[in-house]
Order: sequence, then C-alpha cells, then structure tokens
Amino acid sequence: MAYADSRAKAAGQPAVDLLVVGGGVMGLWTALFAARDGFSVRLVEKRTIGAGASGGVLGALMPHLPDRWNSKKAFQFDALVSLEAEIATLEAETGLSVGYRRSGRLIPLPKPHNRDLALGQARDALAVWKTPDRSFAFEVLGAAPLTGWPGEEAMAHGLVYDHLAARLAPRRLLDALRTALDRHPNVVITEGVGFEAVDPVAGIARLDDGSDVAFGTCVLAAGVETFSLLAAVNPPFARPTGTGVKGQAALLKAAIEPPLPVIFADGLYIVPHEDGLVAVGSTSENSFAEPTTTDDLLDALIDKARRMAPVLVDAPVVERWAGVRPKAIGREPMVGRHPDHANVSLMTGGFKISFGIAHKLAREVLNEIKGGSLGVPPSFTVQAHLQEAGRV
Repeated sequence: MAYADSRAKAAGQPAVDLLVVGGGVMGLWTALFAARDGFSVRLVEKRTIGAGASGGVLGALMPHLPDRWNSKKAFQFDALVSLEAEIATLEAETGLSVGYRRSGRLIPLPKPHNRDLALGQARDALAVWKTPDRSFAFEVLGAAPLTGWPGEEAMAHGLVYDHLAARLAPRRLLDALRTALDRHPNVVITEGVGFEAVDPVAGIARLDDGSDVAFGTCVLAAGVETFSLLAAVNPPFARPTGTGVKGQAALLKAAIEPPLPVIFADGLYIVPHEDGLVAVGSTSENSFAEPTTTDDLLDALIDKARRMAPVLVDAPVVERWAGVRPKAIGREPMVGRHPDHANVSLMTGGFKISFGIAHKLAREVLNEIKGGSLGVPPSFTVQAHLQEAGRV
C-alpha cells in the first residue's frame, strides 16, 4: 500500500511515492524502510552508491558519554542498541555480512582528573545505559585488556572500557543495503544522474539528464550537497544551513584479533575490522582545498596511532581515504519535514555519528511522512536549523 500522494507526471508516467536523493547511508536506510512499507521508491545518486562520505573506512559506532544526560544522548543510545537487530535482519535478508561487532571502546586516561571524571561517568552509565533487558558498563580499569592495546605510556591513570560502542564495515553495510533494495520490485535506483532542482508546489524534480520525476514526497539525503539543494527551495538565509568537514582516514594491515575494542583518544579512532584490517581516523578539517585527497595530516594521524597502539608499528598502510562529511549549522542532524513544504523532507547533517543513527532517523522521517509524529530531539528538526540560519 502506498502512503503518499500518487500524482502523475504531465507525460503520463506514474509518479513515485518517494523520491530519495542521495545514495549514502542516510538515503539507503530511508529507501529500504520505505520499500518494506510498500512505497514505490526512486533513488537517484549523481555518482555511485557510497561515493561520498558514507563510502569511508572507519565504521566506529561511538556513544556520547553518559554524563549530563539529555534527549540527544538518549536518542543516540536507543539507536546504537537497536542497530544490532536491524543489521541482523539485513544480513539474514541478503546473506551478506556487514562486519558488525559490539566490540566496545577503550579510552586511555593520561591525567589524574581524567580518571576522576571517568569514575563519575561510570556511575552515570549505571543509570542511563540500560534497557528493560540489558545494560552496558562503563568500566574504569587499571590496565589494558591486552598488552599494547593501547600502550602503557598513553594511560598513566588507567583507561575506560565502554561496553556499548561497536563497529561495522561502512562499505559492506552499503553493499547489503543496496542488495536488499535491488530485491524490491517497487524500487528503482539510478546512478550517474544528478538532482538539479525541485518544484515542491508541483511535486516535480528535475534531474541533470533533462528528465522530470513526479513524486509524492522527496527526501533530500545527499550529504553535504543537501545544503545547496535546500537553498534552492528556501528564501535567502543570513548564514549557510550547513557546511562540509573533511575527514581523512587509512586502512592498515595488522596481525591482530578482530574482537579487540576500538581505541579512542583525543580525536583519534583505531578500529579493528575483519581480515586483519585496522582503520585509523579521522581528521576534522573545516578549511581544505582538495576534498578527496590525503596529505601530511593523515601521515601525522597514522604516526599517532602507531604510538598509541604499538602493535601497529610495522603495519603497512593498504588504503588512504578522504571525504567530506555534512555538518548542519546546529551541528546536530537535520531531519524531517521542511516547515514550508510538506512534501520535502531532509536526512543530512549526521557528521560523525551518521552510521549509528541513520536507521532510526529514517524510521522517524518515514513515520512523519505517513502522517505520524517525528520522534527526534527538537534540535534535530529542520525548523530548528533554519531558525539558527536566520532568514534574511
């Protein structure tokens, strides 16, 4: 059953219930849930699936710290817990592994006050990192579970072992989502065709091959490019609604066990994956000339990772990667219905946390499209971000 308006194009071709613009993790989850709900779906991606920031190598699924609990942290907690079941369903449906593991996270404590803060956060976790049938510890330890992971010099005052964190292989997840979508007869995926403009009043989108697509609802999920697409349907703003932040990462080949926890220290992520691969990332560059090239900033990050985890000292680099992640003006994800156009919704701005929450955001956006409420923190809404941008 289709929930959206089924208007027809002027040429007589049928409209789609849902037009999804963008083939990254946000757009793919949205398209898959819509297809399962019976929507007719058209997904357009100007390059190839996962060509943007979603096609990276890191895959760390990191929770916010359990102190100063608020609706944003609670939403992310619920998403990280529920993702496990969503992935199990996806893997059973497709027969593909996405490299998911609730591996946990180690956070070195280099100074005395870091340990004091961590002990308080461990108590906070007892109260908030739990569901009716499970809980997740935030342990403060005196030594690493495995020698050299991380090195002793990095944790002069112990370390935290966070049992909630997880990891997955980003490209494997995108492959599984694409495979699942390909099995739905009500889904059409078009790669190599860009989105040029949208007329919300007519419910018509113009693609850069000159064709038009009539839609019931259009979801803009094109990563950092969503911000320029949004500008085309809005009056001018005093400030941009969002920007891109470049990230660089690398894959190393190392003889380690994949169940090892992720290491997180001072912005550095070290993420063990399957097949002896370890991802290292990522930089956060607000100013850059080349969005997809790597440079000495990544070299410095790799050196830092080798010092943090001595088992990586001789591990060769097998891939270097760079991409631009979308950061909305309010820093939080920008999701839900456009306040001025009921048939245009957004799914963008996840920045560093997209892979952990995209599935939950997609369910909420679709619930709103079907006439329900948008169950996200107020700061996630499109209205909140547009107010911060300030209309001219």
